Amino acid sequence: MTRPPISFEFFPSKTPEGVEKLRNTRRQLAQFKPEFFSVTFGAGGTTQDGTRNAVFEIQSEGHQAAPHLSCIGSTRSTIAELLTSYREHGIRRIVALRGDIPSGMVDVGEFRYANELVAFIREQHGDWFHIEVAAYPEYHPQAQSAEADLRAFVGKVNAGADAAITQYFFNADAYFRFVDEVQSRGVTIPIVPGIMPIQNFSQLSRFSDMCGAEIPRWLKLRLASFGDDSASIRAFGLDFVTELSDRVLSQGAPGLHFYTLNAAGAVSTICQRLGF
Repeated sequence: MTRPPISFEFFPSKTPEGVEKLRNTRRQLAQFKPEFFSVTFGAGGTTQDGTRNAVFEIQSEGHQAAPHLSCIGSTRSTIAELLTSYREHGIRRIVALRGDIPSGMVDVGEFRYANELVAFIREQHGDWFHIEVAAYPEYHPQAQSAEADLRAFVGKVNAGADAAITQYFFNADAYFRFVDEVQSRGVTIPIVPGIMPIQNFSQLSRFSDMCGAEIPRWLKLRLASFGDDSASIRAFGLDFVTELSDRVLSQGAPGLHFYTLNAAGAVSTICQRLGF
């Protein structure tokens, strides 16, 4: 049986120590032969240089690198310059996102939505780039309605997206329901589940509040019951996320995309338990 493709996401580090830690994390995760490593990009270009440096280094090591490209706060010329630079370095994948609007930002730039960025990439570079876009099984936290969010996703696909990566979720039914809904609207591209290991309950709660990912009540109470027992939280989290990953794969998910938070330990254990 062919193993489903997996990929790992990093964020660019701002310190020499962090850069070295990321190299070590990458070396550990490379053993699982991921389809690609992706590197996030801050809204308004706040980590642009870090993203670019990281993906060039990943590419030089012989791996496929996929830089995130956030269009909020960017101009057509800066995006065009980045795309040309990536193409010249042999980058073939882009994760195209709207990005979060930084607090206080008045001018969001020349792109308002991710579908406009996807269309621009296609207009500038044809089929050179494999374009991934974001999907939200529990809907984008700023969506006006579930229907509006579904229409926005279909718009990104119609603009030329090749695949989608979801926000992380802890309710597999939300993922399958989202896939069914967009497929009924004509979407045929792969929609890859985003997987977040559970390592730290307070950190996870904070992330989830920001991005609109729901922690089911039973799961929240179970994690809270461990108190400050971080070893028990990690052990329970590994069991739960492994089972979640196994379920979505066994029911037809086209692969897995891991949000590593620049650490290899939990992700490595989950991949080993899944037989990767």
